Amino acid sequence: MRIGELAARTGVSARSLRYYEEQGLLASTRSPSGQRHYADAAVERVVLIQQLYAAGLSSRTVAEVLPCVDAPSPDSSDAALERLAQERDRLSGRIDELVRAREALDGVMAANREYRETVPK
Repeated sequence: MRIGELAARTGVSARSLRYYEEQGLLASTRSPSGQRHYADAAVERVVLIQQLYAAGLSSRTVAEVLPCVDAPSPDSSDAALERLAQERDRLSGRIDELVRAREALDGVMAANREYRETVPK
């Protein structure tokens, strides 16, 4: 299938598909005129890439874990699991930071409300 059809079938822009290719996440063959052609399995691959992005992974991290999908083995599986655990820890730390930021904002909002109650309208 050509890039437009893959984009339509996955809901991902052609620009994103070209980016995935540049990052080594997706492969295509080229016609004599240079048009990209994708195998039917590319639909599933793009869906997986989108899921990994939605989980907060960067394209670099996605590239690091895809060998587990492409050539499953105990080693690639262990490496992917370790990398995903690192990303989960990173996200947990970021969530903790966001919770603290929200609590600080709640405090500022409470102080503002308290102030507004003392100021005539």
